[in-house]
Amino acid sequence: MVANSEIDADMLYATKFFAPDPFVFLERDGKRTLLLSDLEIDRGRKTAEADEFLPYSRYEKEVQGDRKKAPQYDEVVAHFLKQQKVKSVFVPAGFPLGLARELEANKIRVEVAGELYWPERETKTEAELRLLRKALEITATGMARGIEVLKKSKPGKGQKLDWSGQVLTSEMLRAEIDSAILRAGGLPAGTIVAGGDQACDPHERGHGPLKSNSLIILDIFPRSATSGYYGDMTRTVLRGRASDAQRKLWEAVNAGQALALKKMKPGVDGLKLHQEVKQFFADQGFPTEVRDGRQTGFFHGTGHGLGLEIHEFPRFQKTVFKEGQVLTVEPGLYYPGLGGVRTEDVVALTKTGVRMLSHFENKLEI
Repeated sequence: MVANSEIDADMLYATKFFAPDPFVFLERDGKRTLLLSDLEIDRGRKTAEADEFLPYSRYEKEVQGDRKKAPQYDEVVAHFLKQQKVKSVFVPAGFPLGLARELEANKIRVEVAGELYWPERETKTEAELRLLRKALEITATGMARGIEVLKKSKPGKGQKLDWSGQVLTSEMLRAEIDSAILRAGGLPAGTIVAGGDQACDPHERGHGPLKSNSLIILDIFPRSATSGYYGDMTRTVLRGRASDAQRKLWEAVNAGQALALKKMKPGVDGLKLHQEVKQFFADQGFPTEVRDGRQTGFFHGTGHGLGLEIHEFPRFQKTVFKEGQVLTVEPGLYYPGLGGVRTEDVVALTKTGVRMLSHFENKLEI
């Protein structure tokens, strides 16, 4: 692998080492070697999981020789592999194309992995579950701050919420949530605070004033700054009094999530369960369809894998569940004019069902 481990989950998984620039990982016969810059090699020796640490500068100097201009990175990596007597490599699907061509030009055969480079990432160890629970604790800290600010807000002109003498906006509430996450040791990543019809676009982050008696989706998915694992949690709340229609929508979503959680266990087909949840919503009077040119109802996945990536393998409806998988369970319903509701928690598959990893109160009116 040749990657920046701050953004490449496979590299971070293998090395447990955060680095902002690409470096080289080579494993042969169980021995793991890292080729690191002079800037990173001492830190790597202290914190990275590997058996051998080699300086990139050594191989760069060998390639450069008497040249005035430093050689290209790809050229140095190819030289390093030839010095290691490597004749073929097995690389991730996202391996750099230019580097692959350079290796092939140097008679090094490149074999590309399929969807999973490290198949063991699909299921989580107990150590990983502890790191995920910590990331979810950070997530809950952000959620608690969001709820706290909403509780302290009051209806103002035009039903706009007032907080500390100012109109409370999605941007302001997101800043409060993200600040709490930073203080708790997390890195905020696209926090969603979307009220009213904005929430009917599930990935709309939210903007402008928040209103009383209106559904507000809080979707929080920070990364732990120390481990790199993600948390992910969604609650839908309302500051004030919910109408019968709003409450019915909220209750239906939570019943749909409960249905999925009850039926999840090893051997169950995720797609069939997803379709069952969608049919349950339709039976409750919430069909999934196109209205006035917009998708309405339940038109996204029931969940996704969670770990060193916010959306990682497996996808809920593209897997047969197996013990050790970690998935979000996040059904939602969206109807412009009424609003959107989504509830999301994280579970680990056990031998007989699921173990809840996320813990936070789920209450509509605040």
